[in-house]
Amino acid sequence: MEIVTEEIRLIRGAYWLTKLRWIAIVYVAIGTHISSDYLKINMNEISLYLIAALLTIYNIVILLLLHHYKKFEKSKSSRAVKRIINLQICMDLILLTVLLHFSGGIENPLVFYFIFHMIISSILLPAHESYLQATFAVLLFSFLVLLEHKHFLPHYCLTGFVPVCLNNDKIYTLGTLFIFITSLYITVYMANYISIKLKQAEQAYRQANTMLKKKDQIKDEYVLRVTHDIKGHLSAIQGCLGVVVSKFSEKPSNQDEDFICRAHRRAEELNKFVKTLLRLTQIRLSNKFEMEDFSLVEVLKNSIEFVKSRAEDKSIKLNYMIHSSVDKIYGDSVSIEEMICNLLLNAIKYTGKGGTVQLYAEKIKDSVLIDISDTGIGIPKEEQIKVFDEFYRASNAKASVIDGTGLGLSIVKHIIDRHGGDIHVESMKDQGTIFKLRLPVARALKKIVSEESLELSIL
Repeated sequence: MEIVTEEIRLIRGAYWLTKLRWIAIVYVAIGTHISSDYLKINMNEISLYLIAALLTIYNIVILLLLHHYKKFEKSKSSRAVKRIINLQICMDLILLTVLLHFSGGIENPLVFYFIFHMIISSILLPAHESYLQATFAVLLFSFLVLLEHKHFLPHYCLTGFVPVCLNNDKIYTLGTLFIFITSLYITVYMANYISIKLKQAEQAYRQANTMLKKKDQIKDEYVLRVTHDIKGHLSAIQGCLGVVVSKFSEKPSNQDEDFICRAHRRAEELNKFVKTLLRLTQIRLSNKFEMEDFSLVEVLKNSIEFVKSRAEDKSIKLNYMIHSSVDKIYGDSVSIEEMICNLLLNAIKYTGKGGTVQLYAEKIKDSVLIDISDTGIGIPKEEQIKVFDEFYRASNAKASVIDGTGLGLSIVKHIIDRHGGDIHVESMKDQGTIFKLRLPVARALKKIVSEESLELSIL
């Protein structure tokens, strides 16, 4: 869940009000046209169209005020934004009252729109301010109704909508006012109650989320220390066994030599696992990347070169195609190269001899799309959602290749998340897998890729 400050929440609320006002403007203009021209309801059309025009000008002014506030106010305060919101709601209430005056007053069902403003003020403003807005609305509408009832203001009867003018009916006027006033205050009370409860729940969630993050950080720091210590001991063990193994012939000549060779291989695998776990933990703990403009083309070629020998060992055809639109991107080149290598090595690992692994890269709009596909064992559909989880390996992967940490794709996911990109997998069991990556370019840069890089392949 996104952590939003009070100031940001209020600014978003202020902009939300302007969006709702555009809808109201269209509604007033179209409603007036349909009511007068098609339904033949008697109303002061010119005044209503002027109100729509006034709403438009007023909404533009509010938008300019908000843009100015966001751009030039260095120290943004919730008090300033609340003033803008209060101004908007007050002006809306005044214009709604004027609109009601020229379109039937107490006879117009648009009176219920006062309730919408009470809900909005209860969501965006403190309780006491929303009650003040309710009081202001009550005073506006009460004065309008009473002044029209006493004929201090002209009443524009909605002939064609109501059978008789209702402003002269004392019982109807007082009854409607009573229901209007009680409805407004009850609405404010209920909306405030719900809003307060939601804010309390949100605050509790934020506190719980903060505690979980702290505990997660403590766990990662513990794993980092432990794996770092284990890595040192494992390296020493692997080094000692390596010296002994190097003295053996190509094949162990007796059982003791065989046990030592097995121990050496296991130490190698365990050392790889610890290094991968250490790398993943460092990524999780660190928010620092060496972000700069770098050539993605170069990184992709380096990754292909790095895995080339592994593909040749299994007689796997390794192809890649880099579109001329691909150029420089903004990010951490080392991490991106590590991510691409991980995916390529994964593809090679789970593709049988004589298979194909392919990389395709193309820039579309402000992002680079990279597809890494293989003709390997695939991933069961029901397990695809879990492949980026730490330590998870698909069931057919475990059966096909015994060795594996289940951390490679977790590292890939962390790296691409840090770069603001995304990744998803498309796969069918025994028919291959495609990993689709999207990396944002972040900056408009010159094309430096030559036409000859359109399609290259390594056999």
